[in-house]
Amino acid sequence: MIKEELDAIKQAILNEVEGFEFYQMAAKQAGTEESKEAFMALAKEELEHAEYLKDLFNKVKDNQGEDFELAFVSEPPSPNIYQWSKMDKQYTSLGMSVFGIGIQMEKDSIEFYKEAKKNTKLEQAEKLYDLLIKWEFVHLNQFTEQYNVYKEEWWAEQGFAPY
Repeated sequence: MIKEELDAIKQAILNEVEGFEFYQMAAKQAGTEESKEAFMALAKEELEHAEYLKDLFNKVKDNQGEDFELAFVSEPPSPNIYQWSKMDKQYTSLGMSVFGIGIQMEKDSIEFYKEAKKNTKLEQAEKLYDLLIKWEFVHLNQFTEQYNVYKEEWWAEQGFAPY
Protein backbone atom coordinates (compact mmCIF):
# COMPACT_ATOMS: atom_id res chain seq x y z
CA MET A 1 0.00 0.00 0.00
CA ILE A 2 2.78 2.47 0.87
CA LYS A 3 4.54 1.64 -2.43
CA GLU A 4 1.52 2.89 -4.39
CA GLU A 5 1.49 6.12 -2.37
CA LEU A 6 5.22 6.60 -2.95
CA ASP A 7 4.81 5.98 -6.68
CA ALA A 8 2.00 8.54 -6.82
CA ILE A 9 4.10 11.11 -4.96
CA LYS A 10 7.11 10.47 -7.25
CA GLN A 11 4.95 11.06 -10.32
CA ALA A 12 3.48 14.19 -8.74
CA ILE A 13 7.01 15.50 -8.14
CA LEU A 14 7.89 14.84 -11.78
CA ASN A 15 4.73 16.66 -12.90
CA GLU A 16 5.71 19.71 -10.83
CA VAL A 17 9.28 19.67 -12.15
CA GLU A 18 7.96 19.51 -15.71
CA GLY A 19 5.72 22.48 -14.93
CA PHE A 20 8.71 24.35 -13.49
CA GLU A 21 10.74 23.76 -16.64
CA PHE A 22 7.82 24.70 -18.89
CA TYR A 23 7.13 28.02 -17.15
CA GLN A 24 10.84 28.87 -17.11
CA MET A 25 10.90 28.30 -20.86
CA ALA A 26 7.79 30.47 -21.26
CA ALA A 27 9.43 33.24 -19.23
CA LYS A 28 12.41 33.25 -21.59
CA GLN A 29 10.02 33.75 -24.52
CA ALA A 30 7.84 36.37 -22.81
CA GLY A 31 7.65 39.69 -24.58
CA THR A 32 7.07 41.93 -21.59
CA GLU A 33 8.78 42.15 -18.24
CA GLU A 34 5.41 41.70 -16.51
CA SER A 35 4.73 38.47 -18.39
CA LYS A 36 8.25 37.21 -17.71
CA GLU A 37 7.81 37.89 -13.98
CA ALA A 38 4.42 36.17 -13.94
CA PHE A 39 5.78 33.04 -15.66
CA MET A 40 8.78 32.99 -13.32
CA ALA A 41 6.39 33.24 -10.35
CA LEU A 42 4.52 30.21 -11.72
CA ALA A 43 7.84 28.37 -12.16
CA LYS A 44 8.79 29.20 -8.56
CA GLU A 45 5.41 27.98 -7.35
CA GLU A 46 5.85 24.67 -9.19
CA LEU A 47 9.26 24.28 -7.55
CA GLU A 48 7.74 24.96 -4.11
CA HIS A 49 5.13 22.30 -4.80
CA ALA A 50 7.87 19.83 -5.82
CA GLU A 51 9.78 20.57 -2.58
CA TYR A 52 6.63 20.02 -0.53
CA LEU A 53 6.06 16.70 -2.29
CA LYS A 54 9.70 15.63 -1.82
CA ASP A 55 9.37 16.27 1.91
CA LEU A 56 6.12 14.30 1.93
CA PHE A 57 7.80 11.46 0.02
CA ASN A 58 10.63 11.25 2.58
CA LYS A 59 8.21 11.19 5.52
CA VAL A 60 6.09 8.47 3.95
CA LYS A 61 9.15 6.50 2.81
CA ASP A 62 10.68 6.55 6.27
CA ASN A 63 7.28 5.78 7.84
CA GLN A 64 8.26 7.70 10.96
CA GLY A 65 5.19 7.12 13.14
CA GLU A 66 3.72 10.53 13.94
CA ASP A 67 5.67 12.18 11.09
CA PHE A 68 3.97 9.76 8.72
CA GLU A 69 0.51 10.77 9.96
CA LEU A 70 1.37 14.48 9.98
CA ALA A 71 2.82 14.27 6.48
CA PHE A 72 -0.67 13.90 5.09
CA VAL A 73 -2.26 16.72 7.04
CA SER A 74 0.26 19.51 6.44
CA GLU A 75 -1.06 21.78 3.75
CA PRO A 76 0.90 22.29 0.56
CA PRO A 77 1.84 25.85 -0.36
CA SER A 78 -1.25 27.52 -1.75
CA PRO A 79 -1.30 28.56 -5.39
CA ASN A 80 -1.32 32.31 -5.92
CA ILE A 81 -3.91 34.21 -7.90
CA TYR A 82 -2.22 36.31 -10.54
CA GLN A 83 -3.36 39.47 -12.21
CA TRP A 84 -2.07 38.99 -15.73
CA SER A 85 -1.00 42.05 -17.65
CA LYS A 86 -2.20 42.50 -21.19
CA MET A 87 0.41 41.14 -23.58
CA ASP A 88 1.62 43.05 -26.59
CA LYS A 89 -0.29 41.92 -29.68
CA GLN A 90 2.77 40.21 -31.09
CA TYR A 91 2.84 37.91 -28.02
CA THR A 92 -0.85 36.94 -27.92
CA SER A 93 -0.15 33.65 -29.74
CA LEU A 94 2.56 32.82 -27.21
CA GLY A 95 0.17 33.57 -24.34
CA MET A 96 -2.51 31.35 -25.86
CA SER A 97 -0.01 28.54 -26.36
CA VAL A 98 1.41 28.76 -22.85
CA PHE A 99 -1.99 28.86 -21.19
CA GLY A 100 -3.40 26.19 -23.51
CA ILE A 101 -0.59 23.84 -22.51
CA GLY A 102 -0.91 24.93 -18.88
CA ILE A 103 -4.62 24.07 -18.95
CA GLN A 104 -3.84 20.58 -20.22
CA MET A 105 -1.12 20.10 -17.59
CA GLU A 106 -3.55 21.10 -14.83
CA LYS A 107 -6.27 18.79 -16.19
CA ASP A 108 -3.78 15.92 -16.34
CA SER A 109 -2.70 16.59 -12.75
CA ILE A 110 -6.30 16.66 -11.56
CA GLU A 111 -7.01 13.32 -13.25
CA PHE A 112 -3.78 11.89 -11.82
CA TYR A 113 -4.77 12.88 -8.26
CA LYS A 114 -8.33 11.62 -8.73
CA GLU A 115 -6.98 8.25 -9.84
CA ALA A 116 -4.50 8.15 -6.93
CA LYS A 117 -7.33 8.94 -4.50
CA LYS A 118 -9.46 6.18 -6.00
CA ASN A 119 -6.63 3.67 -5.55
CA THR A 120 -5.48 4.53 -2.03
CA LYS A 121 -6.57 2.78 1.11
CA LEU A 122 -5.27 5.51 3.42
CA GLU A 123 -7.83 8.06 4.62
CA GLN A 124 -5.05 10.63 5.15
CA ALA A 125 -3.90 10.18 1.56
CA GLU A 126 -7.47 10.67 0.29
CA LYS A 127 -7.60 14.01 2.13
CA LEU A 128 -4.23 14.98 0.68
CA TYR A 129 -5.35 14.13 -2.85
CA ASP A 130 -8.51 16.19 -2.35
CA LEU A 131 -6.38 19.13 -1.31
CA LEU A 132 -4.03 18.69 -4.27
CA ILE A 133 -7.01 18.51 -6.64
CA LYS A 134 -8.25 21.83 -5.27
CA TRP A 135 -4.73 23.19 -5.67
CA GLU A 136 -4.69 22.30 -9.37
CA PHE A 137 -8.21 23.63 -9.93
CA VAL A 138 -7.05 27.10 -8.83
CA HIS A 139 -4.54 27.17 -11.69
CA LEU A 140 -6.94 25.50 -14.12
CA ASN A 141 -9.59 28.15 -13.58
CA GLN A 142 -7.06 30.95 -13.69
CA PHE A 143 -5.41 29.66 -16.86
CA THR A 144 -8.73 29.03 -18.59
CA GLU A 145 -9.86 32.58 -17.90
CA GLN A 146 -6.61 34.06 -19.24
CA TYR A 147 -6.60 31.73 -22.24
CA ASN A 148 -10.07 32.95 -23.17
CA VAL A 149 -8.91 36.58 -22.94
CA TYR A 150 -6.00 35.89 -25.28
CA LYS A 151 -8.19 33.82 -27.60
CA GLU A 152 -10.63 36.72 -28.03
CA GLU A 153 -7.72 39.11 -28.67
CA TRP A 154 -6.22 36.71 -31.21
CA TRP A 155 -9.53 36.26 -33.00
CA ALA A 156 -9.90 40.04 -33.20
CA GLU A 157 -6.35 40.36 -34.60
CA GLN A 158 -7.21 37.78 -37.26
CA GLY A 159 -10.34 39.68 -38.23
CA PHE A 160 -12.65 36.95 -36.91
CA ALA A 161 -14.53 39.29 -34.56
CA PRO A 162 -17.43 39.91 -34.14
CA TYR A 163 -18.36 36.57 -35.76
